[in-house]
Amino acid sequence: MWKPNQPGSIAPTPTPEPPRPAPSAPAYEPAASRAPAAAITGEQATIGKGLFIKGEINGSESLFIDGKVEGSVNLPGNRVTIGRNGQVAANITAREIVVLGKLRGNVSATDRVDIRAEGALTGDVAAARISIEDGAFFKGGIDIRKPDAKPAGPAPAITEAAKTTA
Repeated sequence: MWKPNQPGSIAPTPTPEPPRPAPSAPAYEPAASRAPAAAITGEQATIGKGLFIKGEINGSESLFIDGKVEGSVNLPGNRVTIGRNGQVAANITAREIVVLGKLRGNVSATDRVDIRAEGALTGDVAAARISIEDGAFFKGGIDIRKPDAKPAGPAPAITEAAKTTA
């Protein structure tokens, strides 16, 4: 029987396997779980169309709702998007609110509220800007608030000299 550690035997040196390039995304990762190009700038959570949430949602990232939500949504400084399949019965506070599905509740946005053509909003809106596309449904009141700017000081007093020159 041959023994590899016998003197005089020549053992072939194994050739190392060439390094393989790492795939950009794992083969097992479904395409739906990868971040869309629009969400690269920040994180966005998703409530899928098969989910129903009842309660209070608070957080520090944007939210896409394609399922059913009842209660309240408080995401200051972030965007809340209600997808085409979304059915929301909640008061929403966020930086930006986009409605593509159905929303019943009051909304407060520090920046803007968009109601797209296929969207429906029943409730009062308080925002700096609002956009309602043709074909959208809206029933409620609108309170346009000035965007947060430098706090204005007291009005300057009119002096006697200014009154006589005017």
